[in-house]
Amino acid sequence: MDKQILSGIRVLELGQLIAGPFAAKTLADFGAEIIKVETPGDGDPLRKWRMLHNGTSVWWQAQSRNKQSVCIDLRQQEGQALVRRLAESADILIENFRPGTMEKWGMGWEELHALNPKLIMLRISGYGQDGPKRDEPGFAAVAEAMGGIRYITGEPGRVPVRAGVSLGDTVAGLHGALGVLLALYQRDARGGVGQMIDVALYESIFNLSESLLPEYSAFGAIRKPAGGALPGIAPSNAYRCADGEYVLIAGNGDSIFKRLMALIGRQDLADDPALARNDGRAARVEEIDGAIEAWTSTLGLDAALDKLTAASVPSGRIYSAKDIAEDPHYRARRVIEKVRSADGLEVDVPGIIPKLSGNPGAIHARGPTLGEHTDAVLNQAGLTAEDITALKAKGIVS
Repeated sequence: MDKQILSGIRVLELGQLIAGPFAAKTLADFGAEIIKVETPGDGDPLRKWRMLHNGTSVWWQAQSRNKQSVCIDLRQQEGQALVRRLAESADILIENFRPGTMEKWGMGWEELHALNPKLIMLRISGYGQDGPKRDEPGFAAVAEAMGGIRYITGEPGRVPVRAGVSLGDTVAGLHGALGVLLALYQRDARGGVGQMIDVALYESIFNLSESLLPEYSAFGAIRKPAGGALPGIAPSNAYRCADGEYVLIAGNGDSIFKRLMALIGRQDLADDPALARNDGRAARVEEIDGAIEAWTSTLGLDAALDKLTAASVPSGRIYSAKDIAEDPHYRARRVIEKVRSADGLEVDVPGIIPKLSGNPGAIHARGPTLGEHTDAVLNQAGLTAEDITALKAKGIVS
């Protein structure tokens, strides 16, 4: 096995919570060295989000694995000077502050590019680094609304709902990681210099919107919430079973539809020429969904899945966290891995995605304790033990 593909790439992570740190985590999984700068005393607010064990979120073990924690107060000039010093030897700097914050600290793109022309700077914000909404505070929930996904998520006639996870942040983080890899390729394979990558949360969501805009542009059509269905594509929905569980059935392929109808005893629908293609089925989706649920309602979920699998109809249960943790396919593909926190708690976390055959990623370090690597990183940057002690005395680092 070759070494990890990003081995030797140094990343300075100034972001907090989800978007910027998710981008850094993605790079860390494939070997990049991540120096995470946190606020002395409190650290990244994610440490206190959701369910805590001994005062630290278990989420921290997923988001901050493979990272080093260095505590530097960015609100003080000496702290800003320290980060500029670290940026001199970095390949990538990631930040997700409100636009203008880095400039206020003397670390805008122009300043950092002049300091280190090879530096790649990833900037993630709610609305981007320019435009009329640039200076507004941007959170994932608002970005999901502006990006269009909230409008079409939920049951018809009811309050729009969120997806259940912070899509705006994580999708922006993935776009950011992609941008970093493109910039690295340009810099290293084509003899270029560093560049700035501008990722907006709402644009990352909008990039997932499929035919939403083309349909409005061409036909004035505004897609509406459709619950569990896939509008305009039939049949694809969640259907209630006899035990109260739901089975997800994607029977929208032409040949799959025929097999599904034969399975549920509706050969008449399988043989109907008007239903041979998707456009015909979409026009009669309520009839088709009713026929499918008339069948699923007579069976428990497991029995329905057995019959659907035997008929080669794509289907599945709606997974909870318990279902994921207990599924043998997840385990077989190592999509779930264990890490041990600093206080000894074993935690299941998502494994390495995507999977590379020649240079696979790896989880080689737990989430760091606050400031665990401050001394080592600053010493590597040329500071003496006396320098570090003096900075600690002034509250600049910890």
